Amino acid sequence: MSVSRDHSASFRSLRAMLLCGIGATLPFAAEAAEVEAVEDEQTRSASEIVVQAEIGYGNRDEDAVEPVLVYDETYFQRFEPLTAGDALKRVPSVTFLSDVIESDGARLRGLEPGYTQILINGDKVPGSQADRSFFLDRIPAELIKQVEIVRSSSARRTGDAVAGSLNIVLRDAFAMDGGYVKAGALFFDDGKTKPNGGFYYGGPLGPGRVLGGVNVQGRYNPKVKKSLRYAAPNGAFVNREDQSDVRNGTDYAGNLSYAIEGETTRFEIAGNYVKTERVEDERSQEYNSLTAVNGPVRATVPGNLLTDNHNVNAIDQESWSVSGKLSKEWSLGETKLKAGFARFDEAQDEFENEIDFDRSTARLTADTFDRRFRDEELSLELSHEVPLSDGLSLAFGGFAQNKDRDTDLRSNDNPSYPRNRVSISNTIRNAYSVANNVPDDYVTSAGTSVAIPGGLNRIAEDRRDLFALVEGGTGALLFEAGLRWENTDVSITDLAAPATIDTDYNYLLPSASLKLQLGDGRITASAARTVRRPRLDYLVPATLEEEYGDNDFLGNPALKPESAWGGDLGYEYRLGRTGVIGVNLFYRRVENLIELATVLDASGNPVPGSANSDPADVDTFVLQPRNAGTGEVWGVEFDLSASLGAFGLRNTGVFGNLSLIDSKVADVFGSRRFNGQSSYVYNFGVIQNLPSVGASFGATYRKQGPAYDRIVGEEIRTTYGADLEVFIEKRFGKSFTIRGVGSNLLNASKDEAFNKFTTIPSQIARDFDEYELETETAGPVFQVVARFAF
Repeated sequence: MSVSRDHSASFRSLRAMLLCGIGATLPFAAEAAEVEAVEDEQTRSASEIVVQAEIGYGNRDEDAVEPVLVYDETYFQRFEPLTAGDALKRVPSVTFLSDVIESDGARLRGLEPGYTQILINGDKVPGSQADRSFFLDRIPAELIKQVEIVRSSSARRTGDAVAGSLNIVLRDAFAMDGGYVKAGALFFDDGKTKPNGGFYYGGPLGPGRVLGGVNVQGRYNPKVKKSLRYAAPNGAFVNREDQSDVRNGTDYAGNLSYAIEGETTRFEIAGNYVKTERVEDERSQEYNSLTAVNGPVRATVPGNLLTDNHNVNAIDQESWSVSGKLSKEWSLGETKLKAGFARFDEAQDEFENEIDFDRSTARLTADTFDRRFRDEELSLELSHEVPLSDGLSLAFGGFAQNKDRDTDLRSNDNPSYPRNRVSISNTIRNAYSVANNVPDDYVTSAGTSVAIPGGLNRIAEDRRDLFALVEGGTGALLFEAGLRWENTDVSITDLAAPATIDTDYNYLLPSASLKLQLGDGRITASAARTVRRPRLDYLVPATLEEEYGDNDFLGNPALKPESAWGGDLGYEYRLGRTGVIGVNLFYRRVENLIELATVLDASGNPVPGSANSDPADVDTFVLQPRNAGTGEVWGVEFDLSASLGAFGLRNTGVFGNLSLIDSKVADVFGSRRFNGQSSYVYNFGVIQNLPSVGASFGATYRKQGPAYDRIVGEEIRTTYGADLEVFIEKRFGKSFTIRGVGSNLLNASKDEAFNKFTTIPSQIARDFDEYELETETAGPVFQVVARFAF
């Protein structure tokens, strides 16, 4: 990557602060080392983790005042999720608009991923996504200790949680005693097999405890797509596109933590590493018939094939983080210090070539698009909590974070087939004989990828936060009220110009929560103001050709952050020793809403995109993000997790949740829901334990409602089929388990209907430019996994 790596002065300043912070922890760590380590009551043996003799249930956080749902590994592990995203498919209010059998961008309460704060061990980490979200399909589920849904915000945490927060708690040094190995394989319906395995160990080391683990996970997703295009709904047929889309790769992950815990001091240092190698290979053909698959359309040779396209994208991602945490109780209260560094690197090398046969002479076009991203974040947080009186305490502190995101976007139209791409070009060339007019001379002269205008840039985002809150309680009532001030300085530098755009903003974010215990039930109520900063790619003043389908994208550095006022009101009731049933109402009012809009010319018509070879043809547009006003989101959430012991079935566990979600946004065409928000999501399941034979089996069923997107020129309705998963396991003694899992057993499909228009008046009048129906399907996946504890 050619982007310069010189950090800003503020980045270097925070790095010095971080080093000082880590240095400051060392005397306390040494003090902790002199104290006999205290065994954490949450430490579980490796045998307990590997051989689950009991059914796991969802729970609630008894200590937190704000509403927090907790799902530990025993809740989801029996269904063998591959990633944290797969694990979240079974918790309330989480939807996905991912491809079939993938769970990457979690959408809490149906809102796009950027509205959800993703935390790893309570801290934010950088990810590949420009909206600051972390794609959860990059965290192996094997490393997870528990998943927490934090429905409201607190002054203790950063305010980037409009929809709420998802905290992925990884295993730490006190999570496990002993070790185990894992080995397994996934079997796909096209005959492909992908292996997976791992090794994990935790135990005492010196005055503290250590835990380490490594995991290798084969990833594969063979999808089939079909698109049918018409002049309008129920109109004349235009063409058909058949596409195969195969995602093939491997994830490598590891974590290591060391902790010392004394009577008044706890010190921990932890590191995590994830590497992803992935190739996305798409091959598509367009035909002028609903069913025929004859050869190329030629002036002299009749046929049905209009175009043949091959697109390959090689993706290499690598992220790692290291953090240190220290807590110390002393005469004036408890002091906590956290320092961390995280880095994410991504490289994408994409190549696309297409042969167009629907012309007198076949034409080959080829393009390359190379992307390089690097995110680096330094953070430092210091907080102190002091008792004010019996049952009342004050907590206050500060947070500093410096984030640098370097971007290098390069493209080249009509390059020659590079030597390392010969196999790609031959895929198409060998499919047609020279008689069909596809000779080698379609390879054009060599070209070099060059940076697109504005594509070589750096965004530096420096945050400085202060917060204070009071918390306490009396009898059955617990409460918390606080205020957080967040200051952000953003600098966007076009390294090719060079030119820099600076902006800054400040937000005061009040929050309050209370919890009232009523026998075996409790009422929770929360209110908070939150903020969502603009996507980083939205701020860059560069034009990306065909970034959204055939539409171009133009950044907008003048974007303001979104802010939201919201509240939650819930009731939870304890069912026996392990079960919980709950209902929760929520509301959010989002101001300065950021949405994509079509750039209009002086006459109010959409500006044509670069995909239009004829300027008079306006079937693609230039899209730009803008602050579009105000939106509202509301809904109700139900969740249940319990044993059927009250009915004499103590070895039967059931769980389920239902979320009904709605919203309202005004645009030029009237009111609608938030783009991409599903109207509902539910899942339910059952687990049956057979202790007499050391076995268990279970099933889970999930369904999410339709989602709708609308911008100028295009409207999309997305629906998903239901997902059914089953498992069966056999336990051998206290050390060995083998488990078989079947997922996507209903061959779930993702179905999209695209309504396309050329102007605002044509969209209002429903005068269609094109109507497209696209269906994406994938077959069932079977998995066999064995674990042995030692």
